[in-house]
Order: sequence, then C-alpha cells, then structure tokens
Amino acid sequence: MHPLLELLLARPQLLADHALAYGELFTQEMAQALRAWQRWALWRAAALCALLLATMLAGVALMLWAALPASGMSAPWLLLLTPMLPLVVAVGCWGVARQRGSPQAFGLLRDQISADMAMLRAARS
Repeated sequence: MHPLLELLLARPQLLADHALAYGELFTQEMAQALRAWQRWALWRAAALCALLLATMLAGVALMLWAALPASGMSAPWLLLLTPMLPLVVAVGCWGVARQRGSPQAFGLLRDQISADMAMLRAARS
C-alpha cells in the first residue's frame, strides 16, 4: 500500500487540516485580490470624474472665450489653466491605477498547490 494512503487511513484528520488550510489560504488570497481590485476601481473612477470635470470646464472656457471680447478679459490664460488642472489630476490618477498592478492573484495558492503536487510526485516515485 502507498505510504501516503496509509497515512491518510491512519490519521484522516491530517487531510481535513490540510483542506482547512487551503480554505484559509484561498480566503486570504481572495481578500487581497478584492482589495487590489477596489483600489484599481477607485483610482479609475477618480480619473474618470476628473476627466469629466476637465471636459466640462473646457467647454465653459470655450464658451467664455467665444462670448467675451479678448480685450475685456483681464487674465485670458485662466481659460486654459482652469481645465488643465483636473486634466492633470485625471492623468495622475490613471497613471497610479496602471502602475499599482497587484501581484499575481492567487500566487501563494498556486505555489502551495505546486509544492503539494511535487511532494506527491516525489512520494509516488
């Protein structure tokens, strides 16, 4: 009889403990992946809101530029600067969302499964 099978028959609690440990590892990995996804979604939503604000302010600036005479404006550069600020924020948020790539999801679980499979192969031979 295979030594692993003998061990499982003699001490079935070991298999239950191992399965429980897999469940805990999966729960931890899932929580970590969910937190990473939430951060990613939050940064993308902030970028989208800032881009929407920049678009609206650019439209208002364009209407003001078309409606008011250039000689009557005391600071025409503000028409360009005002929509640029939220645009810079949008680009920054988008960049943070892109660079905050989480480590490969469920990497520890994959490593544990690989280690267990290697142990089973070694025990089989």
